Amino acid sequence: MFNPHAVSLAGLEHSAYVQFSVLALSSIFFLVDPFAALPTFLAVTEGADAARRRKMAWKASVTALVVLSAFAVAGQYIFRMFGITLPAFEIAGGIILLLIGLDMLEAKRSPTQESTEETTEAAQKEDAGIVPLGIPMLAGPGSITSVMVLVGQAQSSWQKIAIILLAIFITAAICYLVLGNSDRVARALGDTGVRILVRIMGLLLVALAVQYFVNGMIDLGVINKP
Repeated sequence: MFNPHAVSLAGLEHSAYVQFSVLALSSIFFLVDPFAALPTFLAVTEGADAARRRKMAWKASVTALVVLSAFAVAGQYIFRMFGITLPAFEIAGGIILLLIGLDMLEAKRSPTQESTEETTEAAQKEDAGIVPLGIPMLAGPGSITSVMVLVGQAQSSWQKIAIILLAIFITAAICYLVLGNSDRVARALGDTGVRILVRIMGLLLVALAVQYFVNGMIDLGVINKP
């Protein structure tokens, strides 16, 4: 009637899913990073009323949701189509995330997420919600790479793919709340508060990048698993 081994295995499986959920949400959210996008969003929507800001925030968040979800669903097929191995993507992803994280430690957006030209173009557009706010400022190379690495780690487990999709949805929802209320959030945090948040996220992202790189080296057999 009572099998302690079954309970133990169920607990381990549950723990693995919890750990993967935390990894997925943290890595995707830190890379999308709506708080770091606040200054650009405020510059792009300068002079706009609250309704127009919410509309652009909605378009940007939905764009990020659709783009990242598409890569999450098609990730395994992309790996097979181009013959890309998980270790290769982990190492490449680790390098990209490291570059972004180092920029975030200096409280600035990485050029891989947005460039000066894109910000200037966005300020001149009547509606920049989809491009460049949605992509590449929110759903940029870093967040797409992170999603692809997570898909590779899921190893055909649809439960884990569902976790990735849920993490993307939660991140997109937070983006809408932050950017849709950008003036209030900016006033509440202030410039100093935003910089502190970006630096903290950058530090965690650098650690995550190193872990991706180490995982790739372990999978290749270059180093032994500790």
